[in-house]
Amino acid sequence: MVARNVFAFARLELADALRSKWVAFTGALYGAVFVAFLWLGLRESSVLGFTGLSRVFLNVSNAVVLALPLIVLVASSQVVVRARTTGLFELLLSQPCKRSEWFVGMLASRTVVLLAPLVLVVAATFAAGPMLGVDEALPAVAARCFAVAAALVWAFLGLGVLISTVVRTAERAIVYALLTWAIASALHDFALVGLLLHTSLPPRVVFLLAVLNPSEAARVGIFTSVDPELSVLGPVGFWLANTLGPAKALAVAIGWPLLLGTGSLLIAGRSLRRSDLVA
Repeated sequence: MVARNVFAFARLELADALRSKWVAFTGALYGAVFVAFLWLGLRESSVLGFTGLSRVFLNVSNAVVLALPLIVLVASSQVVVRARTTGLFELLLSQPCKRSEWFVGMLASRTVVLLAPLVLVVAATFAAGPMLGVDEALPAVAARCFAVAAALVWAFLGLGVLISTVVRTAERAIVYALLTWAIASALHDFALVGLLLHTSLPPRVVFLLAVLNPSEAARVGIFTSVDPELSVLGPVGFWLANTLGPAKALAVAIGWPLLLGTGSLLIAGRSLRRSDLVA
């Protein structure tokens, strides 16, 4: 009965996403942003010493850490608050099912909606690689980048659902989602750079402060796929390559966003079970 209810809710949420063209919009936005970053970045990136495959994925990393969090937060920050304000939860309370069943079904459908276009983009990369004369390392590098991107999606999916659970209006949910994206994409970097301008911190401390931001953790993970020496990160990259190594740095880049997303979802689920479902 539980599995059937979860599957029914997942189908309902997925049908709603398909009806609202979320999957098509997400796929088109992924493709447009990735192509734009590749075209703009590849024009002059050879000046910095990056060529071939490394140029492609270094520019894709910029698209990943900027586009994915925004798309995921917009797609998830309205889920719970919209269900509360539209009366869906009132209908839910009249049915022989649990709140946790709707929560799991909703989470499964949102994960499919957000990851399916990313899978298509990676598949297109595999298909276009031989035609563009890209070397044989493309499948392994693309697989690592997909794992990092999927972990990043999970982290911000958890944060978006948590925002949607604790707020009471859709307007506040949008504001908090945009604020979260701004902190992750820009404000965290500015604060860290400002701190480094005024103090001299050991490389391990700089790395710890940087990867607290899941977007920065994802960027480091993508760098390990194309530059195992991490020379692009300067002294911090030298410390990473000689202390942690590319494998452990990649594990941190995947593990920390997964842990952050899972923790946020657990808090959101607990809050949903204890809160009033009717606005």
